[in-house]
Amino acid sequence: MQKDNLQRKETAPAISAMDRRCFLRLSALFGGGLLASGGILSCLNEKESKSLPVTMEDDGTVIVRAGCPSHNCGGRCVLKLHVKDGRITRIETDDRLSDDISDPQLRACIRGRAYRRRQYHPERLRYPMKRIGKRGEGRFERISWDEALDTLANQLKRIKEQYGNSAILVPYGTGSYNQTNGRQTAARLMNLFGGSLGFYNSYSWACISRATPYVYGTGVTGNQRQDWVNSKYIIMWGWNPAEMRDGTNSEYFIKKARENGAKVICIDPRMTMSAVSLADEWIPIRPGTDTALMSAMAYVIISEDLHDKDFIQRCCTGFDSSQMPEGLKHEESYRDYILGTRDGIPKTPQWAEKITGISSRTIIRIAREYGSIKPAMLYQGYGMQRRAYGEQPVLAGCVLAAITGNVGISGGWASGIALQADDGGPFWNVFPTGRNPVTERIPVFLWTEAVLRGREMGPEDGVVGADKLNNNIRLIWCVASNILINQHADVNRSAKILKDESLVEFIAFQDQFMTPSGRFADLVLPVCTQFEVWGLQDGWKYGDEVIINPKIYDPPYETKSDYRICAELAERLGIADEFTQGRDERQWIEWAINRYRNTRFPDIPSLDELQKENTGVYSVPIKNPKVALSDFRKDPQNSPLNTPSGRIEIFSRQLYDMGRPDEIPPVPKYIQEWESPFGEESRRFPLQALGHHYMPRVHSTHDQIDWLEEAFPQRVFINPIDADERGIENGDEVRVFNDRGEMVIPCRVTKKIMPGVVNIPQGAWWEPDEKGVDRRGCVNVLTSHKWTPLAFGNAQHTIMCQVEKA
Repeated sequence: MQKDNLQRKETAPAISAMDRRCFLRLSALFGGGLLASGGILSCLNEKESKSLPVTMEDDGTVIVRAGCPSHNCGGRCVLKLHVKDGRITRIETDDRLSDDISDPQLRACIRGRAYRRRQYHPERLRYPMKRIGKRGEGRFERISWDEALDTLANQLKRIKEQYGNSAILVPYGTGSYNQTNGRQTAARLMNLFGGSLGFYNSYSWACISRATPYVYGTGVTGNQRQDWVNSKYIIMWGWNPAEMRDGTNSEYFIKKARENGAKVICIDPRMTMSAVSLADEWIPIRPGTDTALMSAMAYVIISEDLHDKDFIQRCCTGFDSSQMPEGLKHEESYRDYILGTRDGIPKTPQWAEKITGISSRTIIRIAREYGSIKPAMLYQGYGMQRRAYGEQPVLAGCVLAAITGNVGISGGWASGIALQADDGGPFWNVFPTGRNPVTERIPVFLWTEAVLRGREMGPEDGVVGADKLNNNIRLIWCVASNILINQHADVNRSAKILKDESLVEFIAFQDQFMTPSGRFADLVLPVCTQFEVWGLQDGWKYGDEVIINPKIYDPPYETKSDYRICAELAERLGIADEFTQGRDERQWIEWAINRYRNTRFPDIPSLDELQKENTGVYSVPIKNPKVALSDFRKDPQNSPLNTPSGRIEIFSRQLYDMGRPDEIPPVPKYIQEWESPFGEESRRFPLQALGHHYMPRVHSTHDQIDWLEEAFPQRVFINPIDADERGIENGDEVRVFNDRGEMVIPCRVTKKIMPGVVNIPQGAWWEPDEKGVDRRGCVNVLTSHKWTPLAFGNAQHTIMCQVEKA
């Protein structure tokens, strides 16, 4: 019996030195590369090869165009796969001849182009396994599929009978979005089985998705990206599309806007790839102080009469005392806060300079530019709202857009979550999960709380659908997710919770690799990759396309698709017919295409027709991009917003009525974070830490890929000023620590991060040594599980730490 699937001594297939050099060079320069051949998979059978979107070359190489395996990277791209003798020998990207701004190519980054190194990785999970050691030790033995599925089915039945369905959690997971692979398959099965504990919000967008509608009554506040070229001034505020994408080609549209005369500035603690490649200016800002800068910009704009008084009068409420809601005429308006009328603190550039680290001269200049250059676009990234009081910069950015009149116009931008006009954009998942019979829902970030004290949790903890939860979480079925350990805050706390078998009684883990979360499972189920099952994708937040994921190979070893695992589990639960409806994976993709035909894309061809075209994608050119909130701007009386007033609410009565002005003020305010360089904790832990989305990974996916690691090694980035104070030189191993945990990893000394801040790219797999010290650089050993006050969202970027030479 194989005792531990992690201990195989196989090595990755050999690659030539030339291939590796080419890959690294292209990675550095262009984000692309040449790839070496990988391990052996089964050849296409005759029937499948005839049905796939393929082209045959003279040497027998088959060209297949397919969607890049979807791991929630921020994009959806097309890969051109060269397949010969049963293996992918090369990966290129979208090569459609038609490539203009209305319908640009969906070009892959280095993660997609390096995918062979993941596809053929020797540490892919191969067989079902059960735990034979203590939780977290990573000791397993191989078992049969029958035993594995019988075990999971019996555990689900036991928990349901003993506690009820609300004691079961299928946690948040974004490891796959191709319809037939991913968490959604398990969600469908559980809903047919009686449901499971629900959740709302996400680790990515908790504050921005919750806060935006308080201003606009909707999250659909973004123009279609083809309109970006009409902007004349663009602020990339904590936004890094060149690295984390945020919609395939977002960086391309910014480039086109710049070619069309737009000035682009980047406000970020780091000199990001986007700052280097897309911006005219980089303005470093102290993390967690974005609302202070926005407030100071508003001070300049209001004081110098740069605000759009007509738009404010027609379309907004709460700007000044003349616009306050009924019964609240004497409360503090937005103008009162900015000018310091009530608190005696005018939010001047000089005030903000001490907080943000940005000179008052720079603040005045960018405020004047944003207030006077029209149209202008303030695009908010997501890192700034994954912080303490992360709702405030979202609200403040929306208000800046409103008072400058940049809402509802071509080239402007309403800010906030900015889903695509006019329909909200891509669906992401159309696979039908059905209704969850369990009405109780928790904020997604509070699952560890529901393990420890679920029956005590109520609305004060963000619970909806019940006054109190009926259960603590007793069973976790983790599908396409690494949040049990690696991606959740305070790793050491999470590990302690999961090790206690009196809390969570059973953990099933379903994935392609043995991640840190998998090491805490009782049962491990191996999943095939997206190249080994039929799938379908649409755009990521933006875009008007559908991308085919054809099944290229049969699943190797004993792997199965998430859908197939759930279908076989459904048989054991007596709900197979309801779950499958007589469809296999390909037939569900045909169903999904019909769904798109009846909603967003009435002219989309059939799956057979799409395959024959061999482009890998169906796309709709955008000649006349839609502008969010344009109807409202033209006629606010007859096209009101879905807010209580029907207008843009600069002062929110809904927030006021919550009665928590210190944490949830009715107008956006700067609130000092609970861990801050201005707080007591800075005496022991004087450095702020970030964990940005890193080019070689998609969250924690791809961390084990050798080429990507060689191009972008894991390290802590530190400014020379901070390094010199600590006697640290470039390349030294350093200890990074606070009261929650510590790590030892190499450092990179660089001026591309502001003094007082260190950056530990998020997603590295937690590797504790015998003393519990992480040796890989998982930033979540340092993060706090404390959540934001309004959205109950994660604040994992609010970190204070210390660094010393190891």
